[in-house]
Amino acid sequence: METRLLLGHRGAPRLARENTIESFALALQSGLDGVELDVQRSRDGVLVIHHDFDLGGVPIAELDWAELRRRAPWMPRLEEVFEFFEAHPKAWINLELKSQPPLSDGREKALARLLGAWGGRSRAWVSSFDPLALVRLRREGLDVPLALLYAQEEVLELLPCLEVQGVHPHHSLLSRERVERLSEQGYFVVTWTVNEAPRARELLRWGVRGVIGDVPDELKAARD
Repeated sequence: METRLLLGHRGAPRLARENTIESFALALQSGLDGVELDVQRSRDGVLVIHHDFDLGGVPIAELDWAELRRRAPWMPRLEEVFEFFEAHPKAWINLELKSQPPLSDGREKALARLLGAWGGRSRAWVSSFDPLALVRLRREGLDVPLALLYAQEEVLELLPCLEVQGVHPHHSLLSRERVERLSEQGYFVVTWTVNEAPRARELLRWGVRGVIGDVPDELKAARD
């Protein structure tokens, strides 16, 4: 992933409901290179796109897909997202797998199966805050890059134990020296959530591979 990417955080959340096909479409129409989105698993094994672990106070993992669709008709399945991106063959996707360690409900296996069968996976990668989920994804043989998400610097001590290609730190944790050090260690760096053009421009100048943000115009101004 050599290209410097500008990614919409859950799409374009200030223009449309986040993590929806409409939001993804608006992010791409605004000129961004792709989107970041959140993947959850329903009780009956459907992978859905939603940030929070619950919907109206009820855990998503305890609701079947039919009930989720009834309660939140705007919520897409992952297959619907892949279908949408088939019409945008140059757009990138960062799939954040939402997971709560230590146990798994099989979401890693389900994601590896769906993503592994998708023809557009060369422009996708998976990130997670859960290091165990990343271990499970690698064991599933998923052939896309994996990245560790983190908001605390000490999490980096886990990197030697993880077969990941990227790191996704909060932008407040980065300096030019840290970006250079991580890059020298062979990791691609994508950072979040950056909503001011000067900060995004600075991060790109330091060598990050991608910047995730809520405001397409601010991100685009960083590259203009």
